Amino acid sequence: MDEISHDIPHQNWGKTEWERDFAVMRATGIDTVILIRCGYRRWMTYPSKVLSKKQDGYRPPFDLIDLFLQLSEKYGMSFYCGLYDSGKYWTRGQFGKEVDINIQVIDEVWGQFGSRKAFKGWYLSQEESRKTGSIIDLYAKMGRHCKDVSGGLPVLISPYIDGPKNVSSANPDIHKALGVTPEQHEKEWNDILAGIRDSVDIVAFQDGHVEFFELAGYLEINKKLAEKHGMRSWSNSESFDRDMPIKFLPIKWEKLLLKLQAAKEAGIEKVITFEFSHFMSPNSCYLQARHLYNRYCEHFTINTGAKS
Repeated sequence: MDEISHDIPHQNWGKTEWERDFAVMRATGIDTVILIRCGYRRWMTYPSKVLSKKQDGYRPPFDLIDLFLQLSEKYGMSFYCGLYDSGKYWTRGQFGKEVDINIQVIDEVWGQFGSRKAFKGWYLSQEESRKTGSIIDLYAKMGRHCKDVSGGLPVLISPYIDGPKNVSSANPDIHKALGVTPEQHEKEWNDILAGIRDSVDIVAFQDGHVEFFELAGYLEINKKLAEKHGMRSWSNSESFDRDMPIKFLPIKWEKLLLKLQAAKEAGIEKVITFEFSHFMSPNSCYLQARHLYNRYCEHFTINTGAKS
């Protein structure tokens, strides 16, 4: 769930709109909701004393983490809490500062929300594609602290593949000339997973950065590596389109179906998506999202009563 909307429009939802979407998600078959981050730069999803003091955070109008936990409990869903993304420290190579502020956020979040029934895990928000800087140390320290304070609740990461579609949202291009080879991807992520195997439980690679005909091969590599290092292998099936000059719109149904079929063929355990509420929900601000939702329900014979 993208509550801060870093590079996609905010839908300005309140409690009523969020509950409507949770009801649709559950009826569609979604059993797990993941908050992509509890804070980004100065924006916060809950009134964090740590981020208010350390990052001059803006106080939110209401506590979204509390709301999401209430709704997860009501609809029988598991909630994974995303951590804080400074938007500056780790992108500048200051990995230690990113870890330090997140250790404090982890303690605060667990102290406020850890007793909630739906709180089932953690998400490390710092997404990476390569063996860059101190990324192993960052994942290892943050993931280990999450597990230590919460009695071993699972920790999830959702990295991406440095493929030809790995282009910044601020860049007008939609492709770059060269992407990582499967061999190099496997080598680097074998090293990364070996270094974080005691701190991370689930790896859900994003599936939108490589060409569709290449995806199955990368998914097989990802699954093999996860199993080698004792981790669970999920896939983050992006429901927005990376092939369009407008960033970002709901994906073409045929493309999403190709990716879901590739995940099934590779034996991926579970599929999550970024991001249902914007790109797949019948409640989305995008008309195309409602049609994508209808095609999905038709294909998988899901009758939720929520079609538009």
